[in-house]
Amino acid sequence: MADPTATVCPRCAHQSVDLVFSSPVPGVWDVLQCPQCLYMWRTSEPDRRTRRDAYPEPFRMTAEDIRNAPEVPAVPPLRTA
Repeated sequence: MADPTATVCPRCAHQSVDLVFSSPVPGVWDVLQCPQCLYMWRTSEPDRRTRRDAYPEPFRMTAEDIRNAPEVPAVPPLRTA
């Protein structure tokens, strides 16, 4: 469905994205990931998640923001019930 070569990352504007997974029903949606900022999205999500010009400005990043980030937060372990 999506052509990753024709897509830029909505969060950091990186010029290429990777196709991670496609819907089991062909053509319904794809999951894309940016190799620079690691943002992932499904192509069926609203424009504010899939298009750079509609992505919320407070959450946009640049390559410099990524380089200067102090660290990528770790995901805490799951709680056991």
